[in-house]
Amino acid sequence: MNQDGIVDGGDLGSLLGLWGDCPGTDSYQPTQLAAVALSTFPYANYVQSFNVGSTVRVGVDPAAIPAILNATHAVYIIANRSAADWASDPVLVDVRGTSEAVAFGSTIETCILPLTTTALTAANGTQIATGYDLVVDMNDNGVLDSGDLIDGAGDDAGFWYVGSLNAAGPYAVTTIASYDTNDTEIPSTYQLERIYYPTNVQSIDGKLPLVVISHGNGHQYSWYDYIGTHLASWGYIVMSHQNNTGPGIETASTTTLAHTDAIISQQATIGGGAFNGKLDADRIIWIGHSRGGEGVVRAYDRIFDGTYTPTNYTLSDIKVVSSIAPTDFLGTNSANPHAVPYFLIYGAADGDVCGCPDNDIADSFNLFERSIGERASMYVHGADHNDFNCCGINDFSGPSGTAIGNAGAQSVAKAWWLAIVKWQVEGQAAGKEYLWRQYEDLRPIGVASTIIADLDYRDPSADNAVIDDFQTNTSTGLSSSGGTVTFTVSNVVEALMNDANTAFTWIASDPWNGMTRGRTGDAMRGFVFDFTGPTTVEYEVVPALADFSQYEYLSLRAAQGTRHPQTVALNGTLTFTVTLIDSHGVSSAINIGAYGGGVQRPYQRTGFGTGAGWQNEFEVLRIRPSDFRAGSTGVDLTNIAKVVLSFGAGAGSEKGRVAIDDIMLDKN
Repeated sequence: MNQDGIVDGGDLGSLLGLWGDCPGTDSYQPTQLAAVALSTFPYANYVQSFNVGSTVRVGVDPAAIPAILNATHAVYIIANRSAADWASDPVLVDVRGTSEAVAFGSTIETCILPLTTTALTAANGTQIATGYDLVVDMNDNGVLDSGDLIDGAGDDAGFWYVGSLNAAGPYAVTTIASYDTNDTEIPSTYQLERIYYPTNVQSIDGKLPLVVISHGNGHQYSWYDYIGTHLASWGYIVMSHQNNTGPGIETASTTTLAHTDAIISQQATIGGGAFNGKLDADRIIWIGHSRGGEGVVRAYDRIFDGTYTPTNYTLSDIKVVSSIAPTDFLGTNSANPHAVPYFLIYGAADGDVCGCPDNDIADSFNLFERSIGERASMYVHGADHNDFNCCGINDFSGPSGTAIGNAGAQSVAKAWWLAIVKWQVEGQAAGKEYLWRQYEDLRPIGVASTIIADLDYRDPSADNAVIDDFQTNTSTGLSSSGGTVTFTVSNVVEALMNDANTAFTWIASDPWNGMTRGRTGDAMRGFVFDFTGPTTVEYEVVPALADFSQYEYLSLRAAQGTRHPQTVALNGTLTFTVTLIDSHGVSSAINIGAYGGGVQRPYQRTGFGTGAGWQNEFEVLRIRPSDFRAGSTGVDLTNIAKVVLSFGAGAGSEKGRVAIDDIMLDKN
């Protein structure tokens, strides 16, 4: 900093001097403001992403901010600024032309108020959303200063206004219908590729990520125009290739690996060099279907294990691996996505890779459960195996009247994949909540309101904390984190999540009925029980985890047990209550149904025994610890002693059969 050739305290002093003074304690208050109104406690769901046209609300809890009580203040929606931008220019400029006077009430319920959003823009170029900061100008002086409330004080936006994830992006698309690689590493009958790219690719700044699509057995590389064209219109180069699936998964993985190398190495001649120099080999996304869905996982595993070395890319260049209803021929050690971000989409009416209890090969979720990286799954009711391509046979195997067809399944898939790649590959945070918020709460534009989809999600960050994932301390009375577990629910079992026989008929000797989540050699474990009246499962929080205030979410995932008598009797969505109790005995409780959904009833497909109901469907449930402070509960989030799950009348559904897993504290 002082040009003396030595890095020392003088340089540090110069650097600190450039930052200026730290804000005083009477400065503005960063807080969550952008909200969805809830009909019951905690009354506000503070979120990041809103579909264009939906209601954006400003939510302030008067118990936390007493100055808001019965007051009217100007609320500003401002184009997202970084922390540095706010420091250099605190003047409030509303994108709507003028701020909006908002009259706050005396309770939290009357302080969750709608805002005018007609002037807001959504998708912006290849950005799926526009970011905004939200400010309540407490002293009404038009400047962000002492006492003001702001959502978006840091570099991240206060909220995102998201356009249709089903709509085409800003670019026209050129398709090369069939390109012959003539690559000696690829068998001669599997050398063709179908390529999609923005027509004006050479005029786009920077390089574009590469998406590789690997079809399934009996499928064709030309059957994925819907996703190839969609992603290319949003700024990706997409290649779908012939896939050597017949001999098995190993050959399928080889064609994925070799075709990825080929398009990188041959870009100077493909289409006369149309996208030469614009393909980003450092950002690669693999999407595979059926045997190709296992093949892309195996391809990653082979590079990971060092048994295959690509020429033009490395393991770290694979940013996303995604499977559509993958097979599991190879099992635990070979069909393993390891820590790569992994995303699985599955149709509940799949008549091919069926999720059946009699064959591990047909259980797609085995691969998902092996993932230790960031992962998400989408379980789509009414979709079959070939709804995710254009032209495969109709193998719909669900109840009459529930089929959503190609159009429905592909509207779900297009939106989901666009959210994934924009979040994972480009860091567009607006996409993340589409991976885990309940579909009843955040359904992408263009997806029919009748379509049911269950979302499961896990963030593997080392900063997160596990209360109980059932992988260690395997006694039902002891959590993975070492705390005591007590319960009054019935028929409790903690074990490997694997259906033990070849039928979905409920029998007491198979407590994991419907749980097609692992096979011999896998390690994924969970916790199942049932109830017919008011009951609880209580987790002691060990002192090292007691400070919930430093975490963004309390997370767990749950599923109903298919064809169990209590699931049949409930015959609907299951809800229950989550309670936090601090070290002083002060408690606060939230029913999971407050956020617009619950734990979905198993898809009512028949077969493999008596009754109706298919494989168990996990859904992730994420609650902000700060929500437990809404109103005047007084619970001390810095010193939580217990997490209690309450079931039965007064707490949610009166009866049910439930599986629980991954009770965690998430940083983001």
